Amino acid sequence: MNRKIVFPSILLTFALSFSFFLIANINSDSTNSIFAKNIELGASSSPIEADDFTKKLNDAYNKVAEASLKSVVNLDVEVKYETQIPKGMEEFFRHFGMPDQEGSERRRMGGGSGVIISDDGYIVTNNHVVDNSVDGGITVTTTDKKTYTAKIIGTDPLTDLALIKIDASGLQPAHFANIEDVKIGNIVLAVGSPLGLNATVTNGIVSAIARGRLGIIGRQAENRSYSIENFIQTDAPINPGNSGGGLFDINGSLVGINTAIASQTGSYIGYGFAIPIDLVKSVISDLLEDGIVSRGYIGVQINQVDQKLAKALGLNEIKGVLVNKVMPNSAGELAGLESGDIILKVDSKEVNSPGELQNQVGLRRAGDKISLSIWRNKEEITKIVVLKGRDGENISSNISEQGEDLNSFNFDRLGFKVEILPASVKEKMGIENGVIISDVTPYSEAFKSGLSKGVIITKADRKEISSPKQLKEIVEKLEEGDAFLLQVYYDDVSRLIALEIPTNPN
Repeated sequence: MNRKIVFPSILLTFALSFSFFLIANINSDSTNSIFAKNIELGASSSPIEADDFTKKLNDAYNKVAEASLKSVVNLDVEVKYETQIPKGMEEFFRHFGMPDQEGSERRRMGGGSGVIISDDGYIVTNNHVVDNSVDGGITVTTTDKKTYTAKIIGTDPLTDLALIKIDASGLQPAHFANIEDVKIGNIVLAVGSPLGLNATVTNGIVSAIARGRLGIIGRQAENRSYSIENFIQTDAPINPGNSGGGLFDINGSLVGINTAIASQTGSYIGYGFAIPIDLVKSVISDLLEDGIVSRGYIGVQINQVDQKLAKALGLNEIKGVLVNKVMPNSAGELAGLESGDIILKVDSKEVNSPGELQNQVGLRRAGDKISLSIWRNKEEITKIVVLKGRDGENISSNISEQGEDLNSFNFDRLGFKVEILPASVKEKMGIENGVIISDVTPYSEAFKSGLSKGVIITKADRKEISSPKQLKEIVEKLEEGDAFLLQVYYDDVSRLIALEIPTNPN
């Protein structure tokens, strides 16, 4: 045999044997490995032993989080909005059958949170979360990951609250706290779906109460001066998506509905604001009972009392709310209020900011009587005020009466809004009755049937129409899929147009 071949073969065999030896030892018990070392990972015990108080506090947080999460839901909302047609291009777009100067409808997805308030599916959230949502466009997801389609029961833009309903049973409603127990420094937990992160819990304290005049509510609504801002302020982190979620106390009771943040960036930088539970209860009760909020008003313009005002008016301390102006024919004028009065109490409840006064009055309905303690001419007097509604208006609404007041009505499902026909228009057109279309939603049933802004409706279902209410009563009697006739008047010509009641999507 050639030695040159045998010797390398012996070396190769030895090398392979040694390799198998190493592999076997590496894969064997570490105590027998030539590479093993006795290393313990981590310390053998906790650096400290938490005391009973700390353990109980930790347990309390766990229990509150677990309980409150069951009452908070995530909302995914499909919202409609319009893009404006460039000025001067209206005829071009109309020529091709596209929406006119009212704009082109677009849709986008939004979201927020909500709090379950009954075991059969009523949920409270923010109006701005569901505002302009499309039919069937609100999807509710509970903590057990079940999904439902919600319908709007009622909204109140002036408090930024909304009531929605899902078809469910056996849900876990939140317990309402007593607003009198909410104090500065109380521990609170904010629960919601910030930044798309469902079922998120953060904690902090109540940083302030009766925080108002922030200009947050009603930015897009008419008559925003009637909005009620009397927030609970908290340093619990709140971000976009938390809107409509709950602020809970250490007992797991709901103290408010998270609504807004103070931020220059749109994200959390320190403070959030929640609508207090007493106002939530009042608004939701109205929406459940009537579908609208029958809010009462004193009819005064008010302002904060400062040191100079207090001194000039003979007050020994800075308190109360200043009446700047009393509106003509208002409840305040009828009760004898005057400019320069200081309102100290509402039914024995002290009010020391415009927000507190608005909140207390906002808890009452039109027609309710309240007792006001007034500081006038350096003495305290009492005035009884019978609250009045806002003449000719009702900003609050339900889904079939959205935008309704004494002069207008919005037929959401059909996609048009009508208003009282002015006498000057009747005279000019030579007609005796009718209502005028003030808005048409692009691609809606009304839009597809040829209705547009400025068209006058004189008859519906062959009955003469003289008010939005009369048209509403006729339409409400119709069922899904029913068709009816409208006698309309435009371009100096009277025409008949048929509309069909759309079927709700599944």
